[in-house]
Amino acid sequence: MKKQAVAGTDGDKYIPYENREGQESVVYFTANLSAEGLLRIFDKVGAHLTGKVGIKLHTGEKDGPNIIPRPWVKKLVDERLSSAAIVETNTYYEGDRYTTPQHRETIAVNGWTFCPVDILDEDGIVMLPVNGGKWFTEMAMGGHLPGYDSLLVLTHFKGHTKGGFGGSCKNIGIGCADGRVGKAMIHTTPGSDDMWDISNEEFMERMTESAKAVADHFGKHIVYINVLRNMSVSCDCEGCAAEPVVTPNVGILASTDLLAVDQASVDLIYAMQEHQHADLVERMESRHGLRQLSYMKELGMGNDRYRLLDIENDDSRIWPAAAVRNVVPFQP
Repeated sequence: MKKQAVAGTDGDKYIPYENREGQESVVYFTANLSAEGLLRIFDKVGAHLTGKVGIKLHTGEKDGPNIIPRPWVKKLVDERLSSAAIVETNTYYEGDRYTTPQHRETIAVNGWTFCPVDILDEDGIVMLPVNGGKWFTEMAMGGHLPGYDSLLVLTHFKGHTKGGFGGSCKNIGIGCADGRVGKAMIHTTPGSDDMWDISNEEFMERMTESAKAVADHFGKHIVYINVLRNMSVSCDCEGCAAEPVVTPNVGILASTDLLAVDQASVDLIYAMQEHQHADLVERMESRHGLRQLSYMKELGMGNDRYRLLDIENDDSRIWPAAAVRNVVPFQP
C-alpha cells in the first residue's frame, strides 16, 4: 500500500450533467423489468463476452427479498450463456456467507442451483495490479478469477450502508476481493480494532481502485448491467433485515463503460421527484458515496457523460428525466 495518500473530497456533492466534461459513452436503457428485458439489453453488449464467462452478481443472504430474480438470471444463462458460471467471494464479516461451506448452503437456499457457482476465493487469492492507484499497487482477489476470459457484471443497483450506493463498481470492487485479505485492505486500517473503520471518501477510493484492478484485467471483455429494481437503502448483504423499499423501480441499464453505467444509474435516481428519491439520495450523500464516480473519472475508468439509448424505442436517445417520468410508487 502506498504511504501518505490523502482522500479526495466532495463525495456528498452531486454534479449535474451540464457541469461535466469529456466524451460521451453509450448506455442502453429499458424500462422493461423482466427476464425478457434483461435478455434484450444483454444482447446490446453481450458480444464482448468470449471464452469462459463469469457472471458476477450478488447472490444475497438467505431469503434476501431484493436480489435480482433467479428466474431472470436462469433464462439469461439458458438462452445466452449456457456455459457460464456465477462467481462470488466469501464475506469479510461472520455470517451465512463467511466460509465456503456456509456460502454454498446460502446459495442453495436462495435458488442459485441452475448453473455452476464458483466461490472465487475458495482456494486462496491472486494479486492483481492496481494501475495508477494512490492507496494500492495491487489487490487481493479470489484466486479463481484469472480462470475466466470474460466477466458479466450483473448488478442489483441499490443503496449501501458504507458505500452510499452499490452499483457495478462495488459489485466488482468488493465482490471480487477475497473475503479475508482483499476486503480487509479496503475496509480496515491495519492494526485497527474496528474492522469497518475506513469510511467516506477514503473507502470509496479504495473500493474503486479494487474495481479498477478487475476492469483492467478483463479489458474489452467485461460488460456491465445494472438492474434498478427493489432499491432499498440497504445492501443485499443485509438480507431480510434490509430497510423497506420506498424508491420506485426504474429499469435496466447496460454499457461497456463502468463509470457511465453507474453514473447513469445515479442520474436516474436524482432525476426523480423529491418525494420519490429522498431516502436513496440521502443515503448516497450522507456516506459520501458519489466519490465513487468522481474517482473513477480521475482514474480514467470511463466517462461520466453518456448517450442513454432507449432500446424499446429503436435506440433513440432518452434523458434521465424522461426515463423516470412515469415511474410509479413501489409496490412490495
